[in-house]
Amino acid sequence: MVDDTQLAESRSIHRQTGKTFYFATRLLPERVRHPTYVLYAFFRVADEVVDDPGGMSPDEQRERLLEIRDAALGREPTDDPVLAAFSEVREEYGIPDEEVEVFIDAMLTDIETSRYETYEELEEYMRGSAAAVGVMMTTIMETDDLETALPHARKLGEAFQLTNFVRDVGEDIVDRDRIYLPQETLSAYGAEPEAIETRRFTEELGDAIEHELRRAESLYREGVAGIKYLPKDCQLPVLTAAVLYVDHHRLVRARDHDTVTATPSLGTLRKLALVARTRWHWLWSDDPEAVFEKVSGLSMTDDRSPAAGPGGPVPMR
Repeated sequence: MVDDTQLAESRSIHRQTGKTFYFATRLLPERVRHPTYVLYAFFRVADEVVDDPGGMSPDEQRERLLEIRDAALGREPTDDPVLAAFSEVREEYGIPDEEVEVFIDAMLTDIETSRYETYEELEEYMRGSAAAVGVMMTTIMETDDLETALPHARKLGEAFQLTNFVRDVGEDIVDRDRIYLPQETLSAYGAEPEAIETRRFTEELGDAIEHELRRAESLYREGVAGIKYLPKDCQLPVLTAAVLYVDHHRLVRARDHDTVTATPSLGTLRKLALVARTRWHWLWSDDPEAVFEKVSGLSMTDDRSPAAGPGGPVPMR
């Protein structure tokens, strides 16, 4: 069983590094909230190896991630409170080893891969870095219809991450020398990766960013459509997380899509207001899709998909 020290450490990491998700996590019932702290802390421990290596060489990063994997899967003993707690949560809830493996594989990818040619390549990366997170979260909720819920959970996890990628274009290039906007999207709109590398915003980059916003919004529609398959006491927290994340799209558009020279972020008052509005509408309708549409303003019936490449519709600015 996860002890108080392990839980406190996990919660501290979550509160400090996952402020948006932490708001929604606090709404979860304790039976899910506590293991969620552990899951999120585990994700951050692994992610920090590649995002903040502290002078580690690529070989040392790989070695450390493999150590984390083995400790998380219970293959090797560990005195790290987060890894020990995660291993216990994994066993208690039956989190598939495969999901841990693909998550660590995605972190390993970050060591050497800093550009993505196609969305399919980025989607493969997100299978480990985002979809696996959705699977683990859904597993610890102990839903009755896991088989039906999981495809939607994967899509919602990808939606959250794609929102982060679009929001953090400038931050990712400065802090990590990474561009997560696929090259095929940039090329479709005549945008140059060099503009991102020099943090020079252009109208073409704005069009490419709008393209990815629309793609993410399609993922939100698929993800939110599956919230009804979760346990009743978990539906509102997951819905609230979706509302909070997609609200970044409003900020991006308010900046005329410029996330190259600055990173927009939700303020505390805005988060509190969104949480309150979501809870209020939930009192009147416990339909996740209806509440999401009402609070976020994103139509759940708009099935327009983003352009696939050159020749696709260019978003109006």
